[in-house]
Amino acid sequence: MDQIRFLALIGLLVAGLFCAGLVAMPIQAHASRYDDKEVEQGFYKTVFGAEIKALSWGGQSKRVKKYVTPVKVWIDNRAQRNRLNTVRNFVTSLPTSIPGLQVRMANNRKDANFHIYVVDSSDYVRTVQDEVYNDRSMDVPGQCIVRVLSRRSGILRSDAVIVSDQGRSVFHRCMVEEILQGLGPVNDDNSLVHSVFNDESSFDYFTQYDRLILNMLYSPHLRPGMTLKQVKPLTPDLLQYARKVTGLR
Repeated sequence: MDQIRFLALIGLLVAGLFCAGLVAMPIQAHASRYDDKEVEQGFYKTVFGAEIKALSWGGQSKRVKKYVTPVKVWIDNRAQRNRLNTVRNFVTSLPTSIPGLQVRMANNRKDANFHIYVVDSSDYVRTVQDEVYNDRSMDVPGQCIVRVLSRRSGILRSDAVIVSDQGRSVFHRCMVEEILQGLGPVNDDNSLVHSVFNDESSFDYFTQYDRLILNMLYSPHLRPGMTLKQVKPLTPDLLQYARKVTGLR
């Protein structure tokens, strides 16, 4: 048992799972406006819960997870194809899309609280087992994964591993999904037809629907550690805030 488990922090394992069958029959749902109930349900389903239930220690998956300190990102490109600029451009665009989020590139690896590993598929399992979880026995699913370590005061650290050499669309989907989930909405749900947080969708970009969810999460009215019962009365205000800052009506 590693030190993080001993301290009763959360390890939430979120993997993007892709296969030829899913890509062949993508969901391509779009809307110029999403009704309130639709967005609220997406918020509840992604913010509360964990895709891999076995790693939801201490009930933390049932509470709000978000950064309250600045997110400092370190990108470690180990793939033959250098994806550094692509990942950096997405990371540095996030404050524009999510005004309540403070994020910047870290000056060095030690200073970072969000590590992003870009690897070729041959190095994926080893990186996850040895450098993220320090567990050679763990089963590593998918082609991308993120771990979020959190407590009631907020997220402490996130680690994402993204495979680079399985094509542009898979890389972009993994990049968007895992980085966004590393900010707090760690659960996937196949009912979310407008969202990248759905392994049956084919979105490989930050959708408008997901922008609403992330801005609800990073509303100043929402505190980490809150339960669904505590959040529900605040939901109309959270959604109003998200629509205002995104301009999505």
